[in-house]
Amino acid sequence: MNADLNNANKTNRRRTVKTRSRFTTLLTVYFFVALIIPNCVLANTEPYSVWTVEALILMPLGFYIMWSVALRRSGVMIWLAFPFIFFCAFQIVLLYLFGNSIIATDMFTNLLTTNPGEAGELLGNIYPSVVLVCVIYLPLLWLAAREIGHKRYITRTARMNIGLTGAALFAVGLLALWPAYHVSEERHVLRDEIFPLNIMYNLGLSGSEFRKSYNFHKTSEGFTYEAERTAEAPGREVYVYIIGEASRAMNWQLYGYGRETNPLLSGVGDLVVFRDVLTQSNTTHKSVPLILSSVATGEHEELYRRKGLPALFNEAGFDTWFISNQSPQGAMIDHLAHDARHVIYIRSPRHDTQLLDEMRKALERSTSQKLLFVLHCYGSHFSYHQRYPREFAHFQPDNDVAIARQHRPMLVNAYDNSIRYTDYFLAQTIDYLRSLKGTSSALLYCADHGEDLIDDDRERFLHASPTTTAYQLYVASLAWFSEDYRTHFPEKAAAAEANETAPATTHALFHTMADMASIRGRFLTTKVSLVSPDFDRTAPRRYLNDHNEAVPFRKTGLRHEDMEVFRKYGIEL
Repeated sequence: MNADLNNANKTNRRRTVKTRSRFTTLLTVYFFVALIIPNCVLANTEPYSVWTVEALILMPLGFYIMWSVALRRSGVMIWLAFPFIFFCAFQIVLLYLFGNSIIATDMFTNLLTTNPGEAGELLGNIYPSVVLVCVIYLPLLWLAAREIGHKRYITRTARMNIGLTGAALFAVGLLALWPAYHVSEERHVLRDEIFPLNIMYNLGLSGSEFRKSYNFHKTSEGFTYEAERTAEAPGREVYVYIIGEASRAMNWQLYGYGRETNPLLSGVGDLVVFRDVLTQSNTTHKSVPLILSSVATGEHEELYRRKGLPALFNEAGFDTWFISNQSPQGAMIDHLAHDARHVIYIRSPRHDTQLLDEMRKALERSTSQKLLFVLHCYGSHFSYHQRYPREFAHFQPDNDVAIARQHRPMLVNAYDNSIRYTDYFLAQTIDYLRSLKGTSSALLYCADHGEDLIDDDRERFLHASPTTTAYQLYVASLAWFSEDYRTHFPEKAAAAEANETAPATTHALFHTMADMASIRGRFLTTKVSLVSPDFDRTAPRRYLNDHNEAVPFRKTGLRHEDMEVFRKYGIEL
């Protein structure tokens, strides 16, 4: 009887071990299936060759399979793979938001420089993707932790079979790389097209850029423009440089939009509207430093060696102010801003007319005769309905809604309201400058980049996507000159009017602002100044891509839908 009982116990133990081993094996399968999901989606969203798709699927899948059985305790291996799980979850959220492309270098930089409030606003509106990645990956991590707690192992036979399968798949994927490189135009298949290797490269590049930004004060130490003024107006001079946020030209009444988003500026008869300005980057943390710097698009490394606009005006004898409606982020924007003699960051609630309030206070108490104000707006940064007081909710309904095609009318209403509030802010600033009798003043405004608003079947939204669209590139830009300024510098105002349709990028803004104030020095040129008759209309326009390479705009991921938009506005790339 005891023998029968022992045999029964042994049989039950074998069944239990087999059941546990089967469960551990299934968990291993769950692991590599969950991790290969982004690759399968990218294979359908990206313009990859069939060979690249084969490598994209088989190499990572084989690696994940081998990784899952590298140790007997698969639960441990799953938790050691947490960075891969994080990348996969991040990639799925990105695909939900933009519809295509891998996690860009700029995305990692955005994680480091975006304030928690902005991140919360965005996450609250893309919750379906957040829920999806939680459903996919949280149970995996929970089951893996349970396996670790129960000290369960995968059998030697299962490990060997699974590992050999993974090795075979990896080898086949590796073989596909040779024809993939052969047919690829860019010749960077592993670096750019194989997830998650491309993500690791981008993460490393982001870290390198952050390190360069952190060391900016060392690398730019001793830099000088050797600036001097070639002309001055008698009395007081005030120059205002306004950096807009996410304001695409398509939604400005001044550019032909069917809605009254610029009712006030449309009535300013002496306004100069630049109608062909493209941004050098669709991300704030990259575009704004370029706007504040003299470096050309193809001179990115120089960004960390040259000081910016406030430093230039300091050298020319100006009292400089940088007033921002955005939080300090520890990025290049802040490094360039802190060269100003006075730096103000406005605390919540942030509405852009507060910038004018601070400028008015500064002018009233300042005894300086030459002043520069750089005003950094919150503009039309998502979430749009929070960028204006409720009395400016002209287009309704403008509710805070999830990002989805069916909600586009409300999203556009809120966005247009934010443009209308920018119209009010700029008109009020111009009116105030106009009221300063005996003062030569000039104002230059340009947005840092544009915005997607689910405009077509691609359902693209926001900005900072790895591939661009016409809506992210085409930005609003304008200038205004007081009567005193026009009297003393008539040739500059006339040149601005003559250059209204000149093809330019945001690279022109630094040089235009310097030329407005008649400042000359090293690295300054009138060939890209919109207030100079020397402006070079034939110079090629370039975009700074995710790997900080200056490329023609046609190579930024634009599709035929974008080219149609550019043709509509008379823009040639």
